[in-house]
Amino acid sequence: MAKKESSFLNMVLTLFMVTLIASAALGYLYELTKGPIAASKLAKLNSAITQVVPEFDTIPGSEIYKMGVEGDTLVFYPAMKDSVLVGTAVSTFTNNGFSGYINLMVGFLPDGTIHNISVLEHKETPGLGDKMQKKKSKWSIQFNGKNPAEFKLKVTKDRGDVDAITASTISSRAYCEAVDRAYKAYMEGGKK
Repeated sequence: MAKKESSFLNMVLTLFMVTLIASAALGYLYELTKGPIAASKLAKLNSAITQVVPEFDTIPGSEIYKMGVEGDTLVFYPAMKDSVLVGTAVSTFTNNGFSGYINLMVGFLPDGTIHNISVLEHKETPGLGDKMQKKKSKWSIQFNGKNPAEFKLKVTKDRGDVDAITASTISSRAYCEAVDRAYKAYMEGGKK
């Protein structure tokens, strides 16, 4: 077998073929996993809604509405039982966590009382800021049953009522900010 002479044209064609095959494989894998990823996200969302509001009989997400707030969007998921509003789950956010973006699902009773909170997404420091998650600590339970009209959603260092996570004041402040953002939007027009 004769050895092919290495030339610029041969190198360009070889590189083009490798790139074409890699791109096709990547596109195929993306299409293959797109459906399961979307189903997983929907299951996670439905689970979060179920965790943060009282028992309901409507399909989560069937009557959602949105509100633009500070360059992003809050999403409201009303929960009905026997055609009566029992609570509303609000997907809220903050960009002020120690590691940036935090996404929470906050469940409010019709009077604005916090029923429960679930962390949807964060990148906080493991062992410190990630204690906002229920599976890591019971820190977030202090919000349950509190109405932000009387309960100041600030850490005690900032003259509020929230005990901060030890060594994670920035994460605690961000968590409070996200909950407060959801509460204010819910009370100012999110109640439907």
